[in-house]
Amino acid sequence: MSERISLISPSELAGRLSDPSLRVFDATVRLVRPPGGGPYTPESGRATYKEAHVPGASFADLVGDLAAPAPLPFALPAASRFAESAGRLGIGPGTKVVVYTQESPMWATRLWWLLRYFGFDDVSVLDGGLPAWRAAGLPLDSTPRAYPGTSFTAAPRPELLARRSDVEQIVASGSSCLLNALAPEVFRGEGTTSYSRPGRIPGSLNSPAKNLLDENGCFLPREELAARLADPLEEPSLVAYCGGGISATIVVFALSLLGRDDVRLYDGSLAEWSADPSLPLTLG
Repeated sequence: MSERISLISPSELAGRLSDPSLRVFDATVRLVRPPGGGPYTPESGRATYKEAHVPGASFADLVGDLAAPAPLPFALPAASRFAESAGRLGIGPGTKVVVYTQESPMWATRLWWLLRYFGFDDVSVLDGGLPAWRAAGLPLDSTPRAYPGTSFTAAPRPELLARRSDVEQIVASGSSCLLNALAPEVFRGEGTTSYSRPGRIPGSLNSPAKNLLDENGCFLPREELAARLADPLEEPSLVAYCGGGISATIVVFALSLLGRDDVRLYDGSLAEWSADPSLPLTLG
């Protein structure tokens, strides 16, 4: 893979906004969770994007255009669907992409992962997202933007993806280290759940995505990331998962910052795994 800057500060982005090859995207999604548990309802952040965004930024729809229409929310789309959507957004040869969100960085890292999976490397995540941009006193815009359409050629990298059959084989053989990116209590199967059954895939280690961020939602310095990910960094093969393949991309991104570009994402995650009662889950 080509050399790239995958984490960019607000000041660095502000200095590049005049670059005609730059494509900046707000990728915000919000999850509405029922008080008593159960499946969450995803809501696009487009409305609040229209209220305030980085000047010149467009909106990337991870709920609709950049996901498979069924059966799982946010699932990896077919290469043809992604290529059509990415090209319509203006992503293609010679362009440089920066992604951010209005809240949790997991949506930005999800789009970062999708672009990498489909063969596009020149993509960065705005560290701290829109809150960090605001905190830096940088200007905001409320005028929606659409970049000129172009042609995106999808070149999937299957080595970055783990499917259910792969994870079943890992559980049976222990051939890879499974990283669960959810909070410790969810990892243990405690409290309400948004999935069919509580628990974790057998043999998993807990590597909570939130532990890789500071109180402002920025990624920890690389030395701290290395300390918190010390055990996974020693593993020859890694697969990260979460509930729906979103927050686990924070872990994949952090490991990439540390030089591990070979981590696979189990895209179906617990939404897929827990729905099949024949598949084992561990509690406690």
